[in-house]
Amino acid sequence: MSSKTLYSEYSSFARILNEAWGPESSETALPHLEELLLKHLSKGANILELCCGTGQLAQKLQNKGYQVTGIDGSAEVLHYARENSPNSKFIHEDARFFKFPFNFDGVVCVDYGLNHVINHEELSSVFKNVYAALIENGWFMFDLRLDKTYEGSWNNSMIGDVKDDYAWALKRLYKPEEKIGNIHITIFQLIEDNWQRADNTWLVRGYEQEEIISMLKNVGFTTVNCYSVERNVAAHDLDRVYFVCIKNN
Repeated sequence: MSSKTLYSEYSSFARILNEAWGPESSETALPHLEELLLKHLSKGANILELCCGTGQLAQKLQNKGYQVTGIDGSAEVLHYARENSPNSKFIHEDARFFKFPFNFDGVVCVDYGLNHVINHEELSSVFKNVYAALIENGWFMFDLRLDKTYEGSWNNSMIGDVKDDYAWALKRLYKPEEKIGNIHITIFQLIEDNWQRADNTWLVRGYEQEEIISMLKNVGFTTVNCYSVERNVAAHDLDRVYFVCIKNN
């Protein structure tokens, strides 16, 4: 697949991702990365960030001494990423199809990026690509929303915000029989003294924890652990579950 065709539906939302979501999501993710992944990597380690978004997390990892490469399917999103983390390397690419001629010490994907891969075969392709991209004994950490979360408080919810020159509203609907969620977003932006509207729909999939573990092991990961945000609470009861995998024989 040519990268020129990738994920144009995210472009109109790139500014809001950069200003409203990117800073918050990177602040949320970093402590969990430190606890579950970064302590296993040496300073200067090479980290690949999938679905890297607008680059705030990449910069936080750079500040800690890591070398970061990010890939994302939206060219407009990567425009902000290069501004936010100028010393990181960013590539316009699809996580389902990427290949690198060198290997990474760790791979990360946070903020539910892989929930947007809604096909089991394509998610398996992502896991295969990650496995191939890791050094021996390399680490892979990512988060997901599970099916139960989408069925619960996420379903039929709405969020949004209003600023001086833009406003957005996002409504979320989930079909449990299909395990597919629809995120309907409407954006108004003041551009050259005119308010312009854009509407998009994003799809997400709610996976089961055990099926993810099975998929990871099928591509070669022998060590797979799952963690809830609150370590003393059952993972399947929480909004966010982290999967931590090691490539070893």
